[in-house]
Amino acid sequence: MKLNKKIITVMSVVCSLFLVTVIYLTYFMLFEAKEISNSTYNQRIWAKEEKVLRGNIFDRNGVVLAESEQTEGRQKRKYPFGKLYAHTIGYNNRTYGKTNLELNFNDYLLKTESVIDVLKRDDSDKSLDKGANLELTFEHEMTKLASSLMEGSNGSVVAINPKTGEVYCMYSNPTFDPNEENLLKNWDELSAREDSAFVSRATQGRYAPGSTFKIVTAATAIESGFGNFSLTDSGSVKIGGHIFNNAGKKSYGNITMHEAIKYSSNVFFTSISQEFSKKSFEYMAKEFHITKKIPFDLDVKWSELDFDAMDNVEIASTAIGQGKLQLTPLNMALVSCAVANNGSIMKPYIVNRAYHEKGNTIYKAKPSVLSSPIKMNTAQQIKEYMISCVKGGTGTRAQVGGITVAGKTGTAENEKKGKTHAWFIGFAPAENPQIAICVMKEYSGSGGGSVCAPIASKIISHAYKTGLISAN
Repeated sequence: MKLNKKIITVMSVVCSLFLVTVIYLTYFMLFEAKEISNSTYNQRIWAKEEKVLRGNIFDRNGVVLAESEQTEGRQKRKYPFGKLYAHTIGYNNRTYGKTNLELNFNDYLLKTESVIDVLKRDDSDKSLDKGANLELTFEHEMTKLASSLMEGSNGSVVAINPKTGEVYCMYSNPTFDPNEENLLKNWDELSAREDSAFVSRATQGRYAPGSTFKIVTAATAIESGFGNFSLTDSGSVKIGGHIFNNAGKKSYGNITMHEAIKYSSNVFFTSISQEFSKKSFEYMAKEFHITKKIPFDLDVKWSELDFDAMDNVEIASTAIGQGKLQLTPLNMALVSCAVANNGSIMKPYIVNRAYHEKGNTIYKAKPSVLSSPIKMNTAQQIKEYMISCVKGGTGTRAQVGGITVAGKTGTAENEKKGKTHAWFIGFAPAENPQIAICVMKEYSGSGGGSVCAPIASKIISHAYKTGLISAN
């Protein structure tokens, strides 16, 4: 009897250990395997790279943005345009690892042809197996233009097709040269720089969005039944003991939401924020993916806000893009996309497809709806207000000949007094939106209408002249 008890005890322990092992292996395969397999410290990846020539990366028109060459038994990654795509394509370096698309799409870049394709090769072909190429949605000439327009300023330019989610441009400044010789030479200096050249402003930089966020506030108000709200704007308003002023303390008299967006009235939007519920505001922020992770080809930070813990002053501050609200330019580009695309945000993407040189496509992006935060009527209403903003309000410098542009400017206070962040979001053509844009200049000390709207105008104009978008 005692022997049976001992056997049962031993068997129970063995079964428990077996069960723990199964649970751990299952967890590992589901949650840890991909991260470890993509780790830059995984020596198997580098061993494979010695046998597989890494695939090339092209823009949407076939311009080579990254390529590999094999010399003296060693593979070298080359970036023909240096700094231009460091924050998006990233780098592939034996010393410092991989980043961005080079990391996130590493499996495709090293994925060789099928066994059947290899067997079909000519016996005299002694070249390395080649990984798949990536075709991006980027338009190289637009990225070059964004770089020149942002020269001397920290910030970013993001341009997206609101109907599909294709990212035409995602440029951040300051940047760095990811080519091996320059990366090795400048690493210590780059790491020590106060302006954080390694950080992508577009996806990793979080900033107060200022008045561009009034679009989200307006959407919350309309969806909550306050679309016809009006008031007398005397230039300032007191909420919870705190005084909120318009820029320059301008007063606009009797105004509706239309005029409030056109002239960017802080008085109107702080006041209307006291009308709808915190839950409505929280829901809208989440649906716009302001406080929710954005599934994307690159890692994106999001804002962390506790609406329940906010008092009236904090809600009012958030309503005009201030307070604790911190978000990325990609966040605000997607806000613009929602209005442009009748209330729906398409999932953004950069990699259109992965394919082998013989034409065998092994990955293809499929446009899909990320979320639908607002109704079509709400989007149409806000669109008309944004058109007025560009036609005769704070965003007139975003105008483009032959095209109707809709937009919203923003100027955000921050920890550096007098060094406001400048913003512009918009889309065009307003009647049939084909490009949505966000331009942000960090610590510019100027308004979005004066320094960001002109950049948006030039980007949209470029898209129009090159046929990327049409006026129809």
